[in-house]
Amino acid sequence: MTTKTARRQCRGCSSRLAADNRSALCVRCVRRRHMATAPVLPDSFWDVEELYAAFATRDFGRVLRAYRRACGPDVRQSDVARWLGITQGQVSRIERRHSLADDLVKVDGWAKALHIPQRCLWFTLTIESHDAYQSVDDDPILPSSHREEGDEVRRRGFLKVVTTTGVGVVGGSLLTGSESRRQATASPNTVGNADVEIVREMTKAFRTIDNRHGGGHGHVRAAARSYLESTAEPLLRNGRGRSKTEAQLLCASAELYQLAGWMSYDTGHLADGASYLRKALRLCNDAQDDALTAEMQAAMSHHAAFFSQTNEFLSPNIKAQDRVHGAGSAVDLAMAARQSAKRSGLWALQSETAAMEAHGLALQKDRKGSISALRDAENHFSRIAGQESPAWLGYFDAAYLSAKFAHTLRDLGLTRDAEGFARRSLEMNDGYERGRLFNTILLASIVAEQGRVEEACFIGEQAVQMAESVRSVRVIYNLADLGQRLAEHRNSDIVQTLFRKMSDRGIPTPTS
Repeated sequence: MTTKTARRQCRGCSSRLAADNRSALCVRCVRRRHMATAPVLPDSFWDVEELYAAFATRDFGRVLRAYRRACGPDVRQSDVARWLGITQGQVSRIERRHSLADDLVKVDGWAKALHIPQRCLWFTLTIESHDAYQSVDDDPILPSSHREEGDEVRRRGFLKVVTTTGVGVVGGSLLTGSESRRQATASPNTVGNADVEIVREMTKAFRTIDNRHGGGHGHVRAAARSYLESTAEPLLRNGRGRSKTEAQLLCASAELYQLAGWMSYDTGHLADGASYLRKALRLCNDAQDDALTAEMQAAMSHHAAFFSQTNEFLSPNIKAQDRVHGAGSAVDLAMAARQSAKRSGLWALQSETAAMEAHGLALQKDRKGSISALRDAENHFSRIAGQESPAWLGYFDAAYLSAKFAHTLRDLGLTRDAEGFARRSLEMNDGYERGRLFNTILLASIVAEQGRVEEACFIGEQAVQMAESVRSVRVIYNLADLGQRLAEHRNSDIVQTLFRKMSDRGIPTPTS
């Protein structure tokens, strides 16, 4: 009679051991127990949206939690505890914010233990003789031309990114030539006020075109990127310093990177847009400019909110779980922006960032929190009078804030309250044709949600006509979203007329 041998279990995780495994541990536990230190992860790992949002909050507990999630189920709290030299219970309390990690000496050591790059942190890592981390100033905007181990792979990756932007790249082989090496080791050039002013004037010119016609015009986007790569980035590489002028250069370049991020966002290249905004945020941190830092964090929150709203009809490749994470990231980034805005002392910026948090909370269906944030935005806005704002914040006014209120109230289901703000948002200054188009579509969507189909279609047809002069993927998304809101009335003549006009413009409809 044959007896069945009992399957042995791993002493580490209780999983079943393979029949040919003679040890007391499974392969995974053996590997984990032999890993006394945290793995060195690729640079791209740290650009995961959830991780970046956690870094923006300056809360190491959130960073730890996001780090473990990004690593996957194989990394447990006990693993992180071993790498940090603390207990699993301490890791749990830090992640749940029951034990605040506000001791920078400890956080500095933990960041090094997890091999977190300096560019991600809100403080400067202490320098040790054998430290493998780069300081902020050692993190170039473009890859170095020196041929060190692994550099060839990074160089090929960089060329691949650049050649997809539509801007011609000439002399790629020179990246490893003697001339390139001489430039890399050359003394920094002196950057004057004229250099900074030229960067700002060019950014202003590109922004004017972008606001009027959208970022989808290829030649305009290519020109902006070309100027960024040929002029602004060399100034940053070869003209770094500690003077007031250098800080102004960092801020002026950050504004240009931000514009490039919005243009990428306008063409549907969300990853490129996020990359540009991250670079802009680093420059703001280098310049220690809280106001501009808040502006970049608010822009990133806006991107995350948009990402979370793209539904299956518009973006079938985006998972529902990723959309939920997008809404969470929008809130985290808005909270970080509010902290930076508060430090800046600018009421307009505090109002804007509070409105961004309100919208993110609305997407999470947190009605109480969202309304509270809207009240904060209104209170801050009432205190703007008499306070001078920077030129880059000139777009923020009652019409802009009204649009944010309308978006938030619509997504909370309060469409009657949202309608008044949507109509107020159309009382905007000239020169913002794209914004006027967005707000027109917003009003149409709110009216559609109230069941006023004929009026919604009338406003929608106005928006389709306005879209002829604006190139923006966001316009397509928003009009397609309007179509979804009218889908249940698709058999009515007036809705079919609107859908035909949308289809003629290449905008997807529920019937196409």
